[in-house]
Amino acid sequence: MSPALKYHNEGEPQFMLQMVTNQCLTKGDSDRDVRHFELEDRYSPISYQVGDALEILPSQNPSAVDAFIKRCNLDPDCYITIRAKGSDKLSKGSPMNSLMDPIKLKTFVALTMDVTSASPRRYFFEIMSYFATDTDEKEKLQYLTSPEGRDDLYWYNQKENRTVLEVLQEFPSVHMPFEWLVQLTPPLKRRAFSISSSPLVHPNQIHLTVSIVSWRTPLKRTRHGLCSTWLAGLSPNEESIIPCWIHRGSLPHPKPSVPLVLIGPGTGCAPFRAFVEERAAQSVAEPTAPVLFFFGCRNQDNDFLYKDFWLNHAQDQGVLSLEKGGGLFVAFSRDQPQKVYVQDKIREQGARVLNMLCSSEATIYVAGSSTRMPADVTAALEEVLCQQGGVPKNDVWQWVTGLKKNGKFIIETWS
Repeated sequence: MSPALKYHNEGEPQFMLQMVTNQCLTKGDSDRDVRHFELEDRYSPISYQVGDALEILPSQNPSAVDAFIKRCNLDPDCYITIRAKGSDKLSKGSPMNSLMDPIKLKTFVALTMDVTSASPRRYFFEIMSYFATDTDEKEKLQYLTSPEGRDDLYWYNQKENRTVLEVLQEFPSVHMPFEWLVQLTPPLKRRAFSISSSPLVHPNQIHLTVSIVSWRTPLKRTRHGLCSTWLAGLSPNEESIIPCWIHRGSLPHPKPSVPLVLIGPGTGCAPFRAFVEERAAQSVAEPTAPVLFFFGCRNQDNDFLYKDFWLNHAQDQGVLSLEKGGGLFVAFSRDQPQKVYVQDKIREQGARVLNMLCSSEATIYVAGSSTRMPADVTAALEEVLCQQGGVPKNDVWQWVTGLKKNGKFIIETWS
C-alpha cells in the first residue's frame, strides 16, 4: 500500500479491486463509448448495497507526471515528508503521524497532485507572476489576474480546461519551489460512479456502467476524462489494482415489497440494473412488488445498453414482465423522424404509472443527466396526474412536492 493514499479523506482505500471485465456496450459506429466494468475482490465479499456509489482514485498518465517533474526541475527519486499544519503539536499515536512517513516525490505527485486533468485556480497564476523572470510572461500573468483580464483568464484556463502541466509549459520562465506547487496544485480527487450490480448476485464484485468522457474545447482541442479514460485502458486480469471507497448514494435501498417506477435514460440505467438484478434474486425466495422501467437512448442498434438483460427480465414471469404487473418501456430518440424520449413514454403509459402511484406505496426513482431530463420527466408525471388522474392543476405541484418530502420521488443526477 502506498503511503500516499493516506493523504486522501477517510484514509486508505476500503478496497483494492481488480478489473476482471472491460466490455464496450455501444457499437463501433456510435459516437459514444459506454463501458461495463466488473471489479473484483477474489478473496472476500464486498460490503455494499444497491443504490450505493463507488469512488475510484484514478491513476495519471506516467509520462505526463514525468513531464511535470522535469518541467519543475524536481528530483523524482528524492524522499519528502509532508506535514499537516500544526502537526508538531500532535500527540504520540495520533492518526496524523502516519502522514509524516517519508515518501518518494514522484509517487506523491502521481497519487495526490492533479497535474494532468484539473485546471488551476486564479491564485495559481497570481503566484506564478511573482516567480516569472521573463518580462513578457510576467506582464501576461499580471494581466490575467487583474480585474480587466478576468474574462480572458476564464477563456484561456477554464473553457480550454488547461492543466497545471500545460500552464507551466506555456510560461517556461516560472520556477516555483515544490512547497508552493504542493499548496497550489489541485488535489487528485476520487471519481464517483453508481454501482450497477447487486451484492446478492455478485458478493465479490462491483459492476459499473461508465461513459468514457471526451469533448472538444472552443479551440477544437480534444480533452479526455481522467478516470473514465484510465479505466477504459485497463486490461482485465492484469495486475492493475484500483483503489476504491464505497459511500451511500442518494437512491435509498428499496424494500422488496415496494413497487418501483424507475426512469433512467442513458447511463442513468446503471443503478436500476442493480435494482432489477436484486429484485429478481429476491423474487426466488419471497413475493416482490412490480417494477416499471423507462429507458431511453438514441438507437436500438447502437446504444441500447444492457438490451438482453432488460428483455430477459421483461418476459417469462420476470420482474419487469407485464404478467408480474411490471413493464419495460424504451424510447429511441433517433430511430424515427419524430424524436421520442422517456417523458413521452411516461405519458404514453400514464395509466400504468398512475395505477402504480395511486393503488400502492410506489416509489419513483430518476437517474441520469442533470440537463433537461429531470425537469422534463417531472413535467410528464405532473401531466399524467393532472390529465389522467384528475388532480386539479393547482394541486399537482403540491402532490409532487409531497412525494419528494415523503421519500417517494427521488432524483439522482450528474453533469
